[in-house]
Amino acid sequence: MHEHAYQAQCEAEEPRHTAATAPSRNPRLALFALALGTFAIGTGEFGSNGIIQLFAADLDVSIPVATYAITAYAFGVMIGSPAITLIAARTNRRTLLLGLVALFLIGNGLSAIAPNLALLVVFRFIAGSVQGAFFGAGAVVAAYVYGPGRGGKAFATVMGGLTVATIVGSPLGTFIGQNAGWRAMYWAVVVIGLLAGAALVAWLPRTSDLHGGSIRNELSALRRLNVWLMVAVAALGISSIFAVYTFIGPFITDAAHQDPALIPLALAVFGIGMAVGNGLGGRVADRYESRGLLYGYGGVLVFLVLIGIAGNNLTVLLLCFFGTGATMMFAIPTIQVRLTGFAPDAPTLMGALNLAALNLANSLGAIGGAITLDAGWGTLSTVWAGAVLTSAGLLLYVTTVGRVRTPLPAAT
Repeated sequence: MHEHAYQAQCEAEEPRHTAATAPSRNPRLALFALALGTFAIGTGEFGSNGIIQLFAADLDVSIPVATYAITAYAFGVMIGSPAITLIAARTNRRTLLLGLVALFLIGNGLSAIAPNLALLVVFRFIAGSVQGAFFGAGAVVAAYVYGPGRGGKAFATVMGGLTVATIVGSPLGTFIGQNAGWRAMYWAVVVIGLLAGAALVAWLPRTSDLHGGSIRNELSALRRLNVWLMVAVAALGISSIFAVYTFIGPFITDAAHQDPALIPLALAVFGIGMAVGNGLGGRVADRYESRGLLYGYGGVLVFLVLIGIAGNNLTVLLLCFFGTGATMMFAIPTIQVRLTGFAPDAPTLMGALNLAALNLANSLGAIGGAITLDAGWGTLSTVWAGAVLTSAGLLLYVTTVGRVRTPLPAAT
């Protein structure tokens, strides 16, 4: 599914990390372990959006204030993940992944017992610091265990865990939170994380081939203007998806006046849209340099307007949830291909930086939505904040890096 989006990153790692023959007796088990890790991470991230009303009420804060916990997770990815990637540049990737799982368990376990919002914010930051580094290191290991010339396909399997999290993990986590309390959702994430950790211990290969590389190569990418422009395009443009996803609960209950029991269904519809859009977007990203981003950003603006105008109708709202997820994810593979094309010699950091950009988008979307809610413009007003941010990202791309040509990756 993410084969084309992450192909450049995986291919850049293959000369250093891929064995001449398949290094694992059963590489599928190693890939499953990595996918289970991304499923746990995705469930913790997206599941938090589905229970925002629950922990806001329990901790006696408003929904706009409760979004600080969502924003803190995003800042953990933006700040913590690149920092961990650089600090651990020479660390064996198997060791790094196991350490990241341990930190993930700590962050989510503490989130489950947080007595107030201030500490929940701190603990969500800790949990978020794992995400980008896990995906970056996971790309290296996936390329290694699958063998020469199949790195993109390998990482596509790993990334499948994140998509499953949006379709199954997040709705299930929301259901658990609604029926057993919001803290139970984080305990469920801890259980999944423990299973992922055990799978990684059992099935990831123990080899010196997975030792890290030079920090100088990773840092060299940070001196390239096009990398930072592409990060800005991603952060601004993708923010609209979170201006919707973060507030799905209030959209269902306050705007459409439906029972909260429909929130897990709405999350699943959104996740299915993301999966469909990502699959189609990967094919487009492999063939065309900019169409995926241009069509994706343009399409999501249409659905945002529809929500803003007619989102009080449940049918329209659900259709727009699917459309918003599909059109935005249609753009993301193109973003990744372009980002790794600008810095193919720093694949691990580009993986972390890409996740940092997506979570900066998470933060911007949540903050923009909170501003419109605080201003008293109504529940559906969050989509207009998202539309402004996505329009800015589209304009930035068209006027800057959209004009720069980079080679498209060869198909595996």
